[in-house]
Amino acid sequence: MGRVATLLLLRHGRTTANADGGLAGRQPVELDDTGRAQAAAVGERLRGLPLAAVVTSPLIRCRQTLELALPQAVPIVEDGLIECGYGAWEGQPLRKLAKEPLWPVVQQHPSAAVFPDGEAMAAMAARAVAAVRSWDARLTAEHGPEAVWLACSHGDVIKAIVADALGVHLDLFQRIVADPASVTAIRYTPLRPFLIRLNDTGGDLSGLVPPPRRKRRRTARAESDAAVGGGAGAAPR
Repeated sequence: MGRVATLLLLRHGRTTANADGGLAGRQPVELDDTGRAQAAAVGERLRGLPLAAVVTSPLIRCRQTLELALPQAVPIVEDGLIECGYGAWEGQPLRKLAKEPLWPVVQQHPSAAVFPDGEAMAAMAARAVAAVRSWDARLTAEHGPEAVWLACSHGDVIKAIVADALGVHLDLFQRIVADPASVTAIRYTPLRPFLIRLNDTGGDLSGLVPPPRRKRRRTARAESDAAVGGGAGAAPR
């Protein structure tokens, strides 16, 4: 699969709202001490990766994460990666929200969930997927199919992008986990996306860099084919 670009989805580090059990939404909550440590730690794992671009949600917790993780990077703000608009739910304790009639819908049928004075979860998923697919195509065209790029965003946004990559309905996206400062990797191909890593909070990331292109030209079909039997994994570096 060395002929397709690689997207690294980074969730921001833990925030004060995460620690207090609240729903931050689009409020300007910042990283707490744990979140800052998480951001610095993931920066060590990302160090040395040839990132063609770093794209981020406009919210401060994502920008703080990147400042600590990748201080030399110049992130590009992408509004399509902003947190879901939870509307009147923002700033509320999760234990209180769990008593709301909408809560079971969010848990069991999120594609039908529309937050009061806020955004529909389906709309969030659509604009997030559109954003990463657009950036992926653009960066592949500009930097070649070995391009590796990073997008820093939020838990529900990342889960929605993963659900799309897996080809599962949004109603199943609550089965996916994206922890603070975790890395998830996706490669898009003409036929299907491949989920390479999910919710990785401690592994070596160097194997996500595609190997140099071989002289023998691979077809779009070959790039999109799954390895029958599981394949050999990433080449040793």
